[in-house]
Amino acid sequence: MTEKIGRRGFLMIAAAGAAGVAGLQLVRKADASEGVQGEHQWAMVIDQNKCTGCGYCVMVCRAHNDISPEITWNPVLAAGRVGDKDVYLPRPCMQCAKAPCVDVCMVGANYYRPDGIVMMDYNRCIGCRYCEVACPYGARSFNWKEFDGANPAVPEWGEPEVDRRPRGVPEKCSFCYQRIDRGLALGLKPGVDREATPACVGACPTRARLFGDLNDPHSEVSVILKEHPSYRLREDLGTGPRVYYLPVDSEA
Repeated sequence: MTEKIGRRGFLMIAAAGAAGVAGLQLVRKADASEGVQGEHQWAMVIDQNKCTGCGYCVMVCRAHNDISPEITWNPVLAAGRVGDKDVYLPRPCMQCAKAPCVDVCMVGANYYRPDGIVMMDYNRCIGCRYCEVACPYGARSFNWKEFDGANPAVPEWGEPEVDRRPRGVPEKCSFCYQRIDRGLALGLKPGVDREATPACVGACPTRARLFGDLNDPHSEVSVILKEHPSYRLREDLGTGPRVYYLPVDSEA
């Protein structure tokens, strides 16, 4: 469930957003106001000090979003060591504020929700794969064939909550928008109530993932990002990712 990534590969991903996990340094504190548009602005924080590479997030994502076992929306990359600690880089879709995938889509199948989630209209998608090539994070997987069998992650890791995507489209993480929307309709709070929070966050046994609303200064993610150093992948590209990482403390 954990994929390997070489030092060169990690540095290419992290680039100016932060140094590689070997000797991570503070590069910035998050600006929680960036890209705010709608009533809510959802963001995820991943604490690399707490991630053990267990892969629970991979499996619950696969179950709740009914993903083929040949595709991974939410990989966890083995990214080397800091001191005597193994370091992992979970990599969901970054939900970019300025997403290259949206810019290149010629049919409008990629679009922004008011809450910042980058969505796909799979019925409109023509399978050109421009969005897959444009994504600097490798967050999309092309669905080469119809997934018509049983999902091996179900029911152990959860039950499907969305329809399967058709053959011939790129798939990606959507921050479990269906859970967010259903939760809000029921008066629940994403990031606080598990039923309204992305499945990967609720399943993490070490609480390495946090989720919440950057428009709410009292949300856990807003407080964490204000009080702790963080970085985002490939900040040099100006994409404005909404996934933040708390770097490994080499002295911990």
